[in-house]
Amino acid sequence: MPVQADIQCTESHYAILNLQTVAATGNSIDMIKRNPPTKSPVYRVGCATPTQFAAKELRSLLSRATRQKFMIRTRRQGPRPAPGQPIDGLWVGTTQELGQPVMCDPIHDAIDIQTNGLNGIISGSNAPSVLLAVYRYLTELGFRWVRPGRDGELVPQLTWPLRSKVSVREQASYDHRAVCIEGACGWEHVRDMINWMPKLGFNTYFVQFRDGYYFFERWYRHEGNPKAPKHRFNRNDAERFTQHIWKQCQKRGIKIQMVGHGWTCEPFGVIGDGWYKHKGPMPVETKRHLALVDGRRQFFEGVPLNTNLCYSNKKTRQKIVQAVAAYAFEHAHIDAIHLWLADAANNHCECSRCRRYRPADLYIKLLNECDVELTKRALNHRIVFLLYVDLLWPPKVERILNVKRFILMFAPITRTYSQSFAKPKKNQPSRLPPFVRNKLAMPSSIEQNLTALRSWQRQFKGDSFDFDYHLMWDHYRDPGHYELAQLLHADIRGLHNIGLNGLNSCQTQRCFLPTGLLMTVMGQTLWNRQTSFDVLARDHYKAAFGPDWSKAMRYTQRLSRFFDPPFLRGERGPNWNKKAVANLKKIPGLIESFAPVIESNLQGTDICQTRSWYYLKLHAELCLSLAHSVELTVSGDRTAALAANQHLFDVAQRMEPKVHRVFDVCIFLRTITSPRKWPIQPQQGTPRHEP
Repeated sequence: MPVQADIQCTESHYAILNLQTVAATGNSIDMIKRNPPTKSPVYRVGCATPTQFAAKELRSLLSRATRQKFMIRTRRQGPRPAPGQPIDGLWVGTTQELGQPVMCDPIHDAIDIQTNGLNGIISGSNAPSVLLAVYRYLTELGFRWVRPGRDGELVPQLTWPLRSKVSVREQASYDHRAVCIEGACGWEHVRDMINWMPKLGFNTYFVQFRDGYYFFERWYRHEGNPKAPKHRFNRNDAERFTQHIWKQCQKRGIKIQMVGHGWTCEPFGVIGDGWYKHKGPMPVETKRHLALVDGRRQFFEGVPLNTNLCYSNKKTRQKIVQAVAAYAFEHAHIDAIHLWLADAANNHCECSRCRRYRPADLYIKLLNECDVELTKRALNHRIVFLLYVDLLWPPKVERILNVKRFILMFAPITRTYSQSFAKPKKNQPSRLPPFVRNKLAMPSSIEQNLTALRSWQRQFKGDSFDFDYHLMWDHYRDPGHYELAQLLHADIRGLHNIGLNGLNSCQTQRCFLPTGLLMTVMGQTLWNRQTSFDVLARDHYKAAFGPDWSKAMRYTQRLSRFFDPPFLRGERGPNWNKKAVANLKKIPGLIESFAPVIESNLQGTDICQTRSWYYLKLHAELCLSLAHSVELTVSGDRTAALAANQHLFDVAQRMEPKVHRVFDVCIFLRTITSPRKWPIQPQQGTPRHEP
C-alpha cells in the first residue's frame, strides 16, 4: 500500500474511539446547535502569514465556544477610538502595527493582551508571537490543549455576550523552545505536533537529517511490530513530508532548524540518513577522509553516520564547508543549520596531525571556515554547534570568531535524570576526567556535565540552549510520568542559572501516555520559568480528566513511586532489589482499585476528557505487564522473566492501533530491550539500536 493511502487509512484503521462514541459527545463544532448568528468582528492589522493564521484561529475557536459567527476584517492601522471610548472589536496584530507600547526587541517573543468582553487588543512583539497571544487569550477564556489532535482540545461553553476581561503582558523566559523529531512517526503525528506546539508556547521545530527519512520509515514499515501492516516508503515520500513540515511551520511562524547528522558522510558520497551499516564497497575517494583509528581508515563499527573524519585535513574540512554553504543557499527559509560531527564517541582520528589537537579545536576550525564561506556568500543562517560526547572537553587553542553566527548546543546525552541541573550535589566529583584520545568515559553526573558546559562558556559568550532527552527514552522509565515531570520542571527553571537560553527537546513525537503532563510542563515552563509545578499539574489534570482529576493525579503519582524511576534507570544497585520487588507487587492492587474510577468516566460527554480516561485504561494494561516483567527479572527467574517480557511485547504491539497517537511503541520496545541501564534482558533477535 502506498504511503499516501496509509495516511488516510491510519485515521480509520487506527481509530481510537468509534464514531458513535464521538457523535454522542458535545465537544465538536459539528454537534453544536448554533444560536441565531451574530457577526462579531475580529480586526486583523498586518499581512504576515502567522498574523493571518492567528486571526483565523481566533475566529474559528471563538465560534466553537460561543456558537456565534465571527468575521475577520482587515485594517491598515491599529484602532483609533475617540477619547474616553472603548476599542470596538478584537484587534489582532503586532504591537508595532497596533500602535501599542513596544515590550522588547522583536527578536524575542512577547505578548500583550488587554481585552474586555469582545473589545480590545491581542498583540505580539512579532508576527509569530501574535499567534502565541491568540492562544494565550483563549487559554485565559478556558480553552486547554492537553495533547495534539482534535480530541485533545477542551473547548469551553462560553456564555453570550462574552464579558471576560483578560490582561496579560509577558515576555518569554527563553528564546529557544523547540521540539526535535525523533522516534517513529507518521506524517499525521508530526502534523498534529506542529499544530499543537504554539498553543503551549513552543516556537521552533527541528528536523534531524535533511528529510527525516529514518523516523518516518520506522513508522510506515512498523519496525518492531510484526502485527502491524507495513507500507511502501521511500526518500521521495520523506522529502515530500519535510516540505509539508516547512509549510506548516511557516504558516504558524515556527522557526525551522535542520540537519545535524550527515555532514561527516553526505559530502563524501555516502548516504547518511540513518544509523545504517554501509553496504557495498567504500568509495575510494571517501576512505582518505576517514579518521585513522587503530591503524585503519574505515567506517566505525560499519556505520558511516557514527564515523569521524580526519579533521586536520584542510580538504576534508572544505568538503564539509562547501556542502553546508550549498545547503544554506538552497534553503533560504531555514533559520538554523545544525553542524554536528559523528554520532559516536571515542573514534577520533589518530594520525600525527590530528593528535596535535583536541577534537574540539579542529571542530572550531571547521566552524570558523563555515562562517567565512557563508559570509562571503551573504548567507545569514545561524549555525548550531554541539557539546556532545568527546566534544564536552573544550578546545585548548581555537576560539569561535563570529559569535553572532553560532548557537552553542549542550547535549548531555549520558546524564542522569534522577537529579536536576538545578540541584547539583556538592559531594560529587565536579572535574572532567583528563582528556585521553579515544579512551574517554562519558560523564553521567550533573556536576561533571556542568563542568564541561562552564568550560565552554568561559570561551564562548554567545547564544545557547540545552539539547536534552527527557522524552526520548527516560519517560518509559517513569510510567506515571509524574516524577520525571517534576525533574523536567526543575531543569527548565534552572536553565537560566546555568547560562542556557532554552531547550530543544530530542524526543518521540508521541509521548502523551498516560497524560500530556510532560509536554505541558515543558512548553509552559519554557515560556514562564516562574510557573509553579503544582499549579501546572493541577490545571492539566483538571482539563484532561474533569471532575475526578485529583484521583487520576494521585493514581499516576503512585505509579511513579511504585515503579521507582531511579531503579528502572539502574541507579539503585542490587541491594535495592528487595524493596523494588515489594513496590512492584503493589502495582496490580493499585490498578485494580482504580479501575472502577476509570470505568465510571468512560461515558462522559466531553471528547477530550473521555479520551483521556480511555487512554488511562489502556495504559493500566501496559503497566500490569511491565510491572510483572520487571519483578520477575529482578527476582532472578530468567525463564519466567523472558516469557513475561514476551507478553509485554505482545500487549504493546496489539495495543498500538489504539494508542498510536499518544504512544511510540517502537521506541518503547527499543528502550526496554536496550543495554542502557534497564533491568529487563533483551529478547533474542530484538533490535538493539538506539540513536
